[in-house]
Amino acid sequence: MNAPTPIHWEAGDTSRVPFAVYTDAALHAKEMQRFFYENHWCYVGLEAEVPNPGDFKRTKIGERSVVMVRDHDHSVHVIENVCAHRGMQFCRERHGNIKEFVCPYHQWSYTLQGDLQGVPMRRGVRQDGKINGGMPADFEMAEHGLNKLRVTCRGGVVFATFDHHMQSLEAYMGPTILGYFDRVFNGRRLTLLGYNRQRIPGNWKLMQENIKDPYHPGLLHTWFVTFGLWRADNKAELRMDEHGRHAAMISTRGNAGKAGEVAQVSSFKQSMTLHDPSFLDIVPEPWWGGPTAVMTTLFPSLVIQQQVNSVSTRHIQPDGHDAFDFIWTHFGFEDDSAEMTERRLRQSNLFGPAGFVSADDGEVIEFSQQGFAQKPQHRALVEMGGRDTAETDHMVSETCIRAMYAYWRQVMERP
Repeated sequence: MNAPTPIHWEAGDTSRVPFAVYTDAALHAKEMQRFFYENHWCYVGLEAEVPNPGDFKRTKIGERSVVMVRDHDHSVHVIENVCAHRGMQFCRERHGNIKEFVCPYHQWSYTLQGDLQGVPMRRGVRQDGKINGGMPADFEMAEHGLNKLRVTCRGGVVFATFDHHMQSLEAYMGPTILGYFDRVFNGRRLTLLGYNRQRIPGNWKLMQENIKDPYHPGLLHTWFVTFGLWRADNKAELRMDEHGRHAAMISTRGNAGKAGEVAQVSSFKQSMTLHDPSFLDIVPEPWWGGPTAVMTTLFPSLVIQQQVNSVSTRHIQPDGHDAFDFIWTHFGFEDDSAEMTERRLRQSNLFGPAGFVSADDGEVIEFSQQGFAQKPQHRALVEMGGRDTAETDHMVSETCIRAMYAYWRQVMERP
């Protein structure tokens, strides 16, 4: 692997982001190590996805394949999907139920905790009155289990890290972002409603940027601005952890209807109406606490969406410097009525890969990556709202993006 391209930050701060941070493959490899494989908690899934002993889900942390599994004692483990024998990714199904993990290549078997429990022909094979082959006499089963990640669960959400010296999840989030996390995952049992999956041909950080960017929703998304779900004249806040890596964009739907500050915005369509008005069948829920939408980014891999009654996690899985898989897990709560479950499912169609809103985001990320590749020595301008990294009480700012790259530089530029 070649050394990363030297990065020149034109303004000295992070208000101008060099395109090389999106286009350099060697830099990407360094990011995977520093943000996904050490010193960070990464999202794995929901406990509701593995409700029964033996249930598993194959997923990724960064570019590494891992398996989340429910053990017979109901604890949740996360293990790396690499056989200890010859390195095969032994788990091929996306979901299922098993009693043990067995690698199909040579049938080495492991417990659901990842301990090696069986090696075929370990003591050799009897032929012509003698034992031939087998593992060496000093072979210890306990030394050849699967790589086990450190796991923590909070509010029904599962996080894991390759770094066993990692600080607690609560300390990692910080009190501000933890409060917004607990607002959604407040102890109620979660119910799984379904998945969407998409591949976006752009750098993985662009999705973190997109959800830290309140400037674009009222301009890009015709649905948002026309029907008032997310507009520049809505009451809003931008909140971050002390490091600037995590953020929450908070918006409260206004009562301005089709008037106000957005009337001259080109994406605002005065004449647009719905053939099915049930898409705007919005029922305020007590746990909202006021805001009608909160989009929370947990760096590096998770977006937590609450857009009116639609709630989901969005998992960022990088695949090289110029593509990532984006997995949406839509959920509800065990105490939801049948009507609320139907409402959540209906509103989730606004936001999936083909949704009225989110299809726009996938396109602009792809087009941005194309522009970066065309002009790799250039830089992006991120100066809306100034050049600082302070929290705000309005949407017309790119402060959360600047803050994220200040953290990115701190981690990437250390020796």
